[in-house]
Amino acid sequence: MAVGLFSSIPASNRAVSAGEAPSRWTMGKPIVTYWAGPMPMTEAAAQQMAEGGWNLIWCREPELEVVQHQGLRGVLHDGLLTSATLDTAEGRAKLDALIERVRKHPAFYCYFLGDEPTASAFPALGKLVAYLRERDPEHLAYLNLFPTYANNEQLGTPGDTVTAYKEHLRQYVEVVRPALISYDHYHFTTNGDGGQYFLNLGMIRQAALDAGVPFLNIVQACSWTPSMRIPNGDELRWLVYTSLAYGAQGLSYYVYSHPNHNGAMATLEGQPTELYQAAKTLNREFASIAAALQPLRSLGAYHVGMIPPGADSLPEAILFRLDPPLAAVDYAPSKPVQGFALGCFGPPASQGDGSGATHLLLVNLDYKQEQTTTVVGPMPWESFDPATGKWIAAGGKRVELRLSPGGGKLLRAGG
Repeated sequence: MAVGLFSSIPASNRAVSAGEAPSRWTMGKPIVTYWAGPMPMTEAAAQQMAEGGWNLIWCREPELEVVQHQGLRGVLHDGLLTSATLDTAEGRAKLDALIERVRKHPAFYCYFLGDEPTASAFPALGKLVAYLRERDPEHLAYLNLFPTYANNEQLGTPGDTVTAYKEHLRQYVEVVRPALISYDHYHFTTNGDGGQYFLNLGMIRQAALDAGVPFLNIVQACSWTPSMRIPNGDELRWLVYTSLAYGAQGLSYYVYSHPNHNGAMATLEGQPTELYQAAKTLNREFASIAAALQPLRSLGAYHVGMIPPGADSLPEAILFRLDPPLAAVDYAPSKPVQGFALGCFGPPASQGDGSGATHLLLVNLDYKQEQTTTVVGPMPWESFDPATGKWIAAGGKRVELRLSPGGGKLLRAGG
C-alpha cells in the first residue's frame, strides 16, 4: 500500500470495475489506438492490432462485429457524425437511428466527430457533443485538436504561440465541454528535434487537470513529408514514456498504415514493420502503467538536467532526489533533450506542487543510450512491473535504476 511520501485511494475515486454500469462515459482501460489510414478493418487487420497491444480501433458500423470478435473497442466513423446533421429534422432522425443501433453494441466505444477544428467551429461541435451526450451518455464523443505549432488562422485565436494556444484550449473546454482532450504533436524532424513538444504536453496536461478529464497524445510513427523523419523504436519509447510522465491516459500513433506515408506500423499489404514490433511491447507497458496511475492525480511533471521550453524544474517541495544530482545543461534548439523527466502522482485531493506525491515515474530523456541513476526518498521504494501489473520491493530508500534509451520506471513509496 502506498503511504504519504510524497494512502490508499478512496473507493469513490476508483475506476469503474468490469460489470458495473456507468451513468456517464468512463475511460475503462487506458486507450492505445492509432490514427486511421484507408486500410479496411478486416478480421486479419483487427487480429494484428490485438496482438500488437492496440485496444481501440477505427471502424464503420458493420465492422463493429469484427471489432467484437477480437475483443477490442471501436471508434465509429460515420458521415452523420457532423454538426451539419443537426440542421435538419431528417438529419437528426437519421442520427438518432444510428445512435440507437450502435449504443448497445458491446464493441462500441466512441463516436469520431473530426480532426483539428478551428475555434469558430467549437459552438457547432459543442451542440453535437451535447446532443450525443444527451442520447448516449455512456459513450465518448471524440475530437482531436491542433498542436501548438498550428498558426493563428488554424487555431482561430490571436497572439503568440502560448497565448493563442491557451485561448484555443480555453474555448474548446468551455464551449465543446469534451470528456477527453486529444491532440497531436510530431517531434522528430530530419533537421533535429522540435522545440515545442514539452510545451504542448504541459499545456494539454494542465488543461485536462483543470477540466477534470483525461487526455490522449497522438505521437509520430511515420514520415509523410521530407522534413519529418521516421522515429526508431527507442524514439517511440521516448514518446510513450514522456506521455505517461505527464499523465496521459491515452496514446495514439500517427499512423498505422497509409499509402503516402513511410514507416508506420504495417505496410499496405498488412505486413508488420519494425515499428510495430517495438510498439507491441510499448503498448502493453503504456496500458499497464497508465492503469496503475489511473486512480491518481498528476501532481507535477518536472525536468532535471536540461529544461526544455515549457517544462518545469524540480521544486524544493519534492521529498526525493536523484543521487548524484544532475548538473544543469543549457537547452539547445533542435538538439535532443537530455536529463530526466519526473512524473509525480498522488491521491486526487493532493496539492499540485508535487509535495503529496506517492508515485514517481522517472524517464530517461536520452533516447540514444541507457542511463543509470539512483532515486533516494524518505521511505522504502516499490517498483512496478508492467508485465505482471505487480509492485515489488525495490530495496530500501535508495534504488538504483538502469533505464533504457527513452525508457522509464514507475516507483511508489512502500508501506
